[in-house]
Amino acid sequence: MAVERQTTISRKVSCAGIGVHSGARARLTLLPAPAHSGIRFVRIDAAAGTGEILAHAEAVSDTQLGTTLSNEHGTSVAVVEHLLAAVAGLGIDNLRIEIDGPEVPIMDGSSSVFYELLLQAGQRALGVARRRIRVLEAVEVRDGPKRASLSPTHNDVLTLRARIEYDDAHIGVQQMAMRLAPGMFARDLAFARTYGFARDVEMLRAMGLALGGSLENAVVIGDDGVMNPEGLRIEDEFVRHKMLDAVGDLMLAGAPIAGDYDAVQPGHALNNKLVRKLLATPSAWCWEDAGVQAAMEDVRAAV
Repeated sequence: MAVERQTTISRKVSCAGIGVHSGARARLTLLPAPAHSGIRFVRIDAAAGTGEILAHAEAVSDTQLGTTLSNEHGTSVAVVEHLLAAVAGLGIDNLRIEIDGPEVPIMDGSSSVFYELLLQAGQRALGVARRRIRVLEAVEVRDGPKRASLSPTHNDVLTLRARIEYDDAHIGVQQMAMRLAPGMFARDLAFARTYGFARDVEMLRAMGLALGGSLENAVVIGDDGVMNPEGLRIEDEFVRHKMLDAVGDLMLAGAPIAGDYDAVQPGHALNNKLVRKLLATPSAWCWEDAGVQAAMEDVRAAV
């Protein structure tokens, strides 16, 4: 088996749209980046030298209805998880993301637009081995009935299981499991849209949230069910979106994770606590060069 190489995109691509919470319009430009640089957001509207934000769990400053990253200058970018999920789903390690506003555009509420944009950009391999985080022992976080864990796996990719439970009969109980193998994100998760309840809209807007939300960028559930004229894209779209969010949030570990993620009632706050706990527990994980161990075993078998 060949050693896996770090990747970036081949050419720059752009899109624009409004933020679901701020309602502010922003333009997003994705550019190639060198090996070991990771995923970095750059607020090009910020003062010189204050706009760069590393996409990492330690940079998470808010998890209310989305994941917000901030740097030491107080510069922030909100709702990063859908874009990061697409980046993770395509296995891109290094990327520069320039944005001229405070919030990543919501687009249609899923990762589909970002995924297609990254496909258009293409990928190229860089001259260094790809690293992943190998989970060695289980870690878990809880918040009342909510819980999430990461545990060891024999796989070289992330395996996800999630369960959501709502009193609302239009969602009810949904659960799903999948491996984040090549192609699976596009097939199973990328299209799943964010969602909310019509009864909460006035409260959220009074809090300065959901100012850009609409039936064009979110699934909205009313008293009589889904209010979107087109309905759901798939019956269990709700749990699939929670899985999509988890893929984006877990990418903030700083590298792909080889481990089993299992969650009940997951959310951005719980996901961030889980990643922080993993990274803060040295015995629970190690760095691993992707493909190196398998390549060594292939050589030994051939001798």
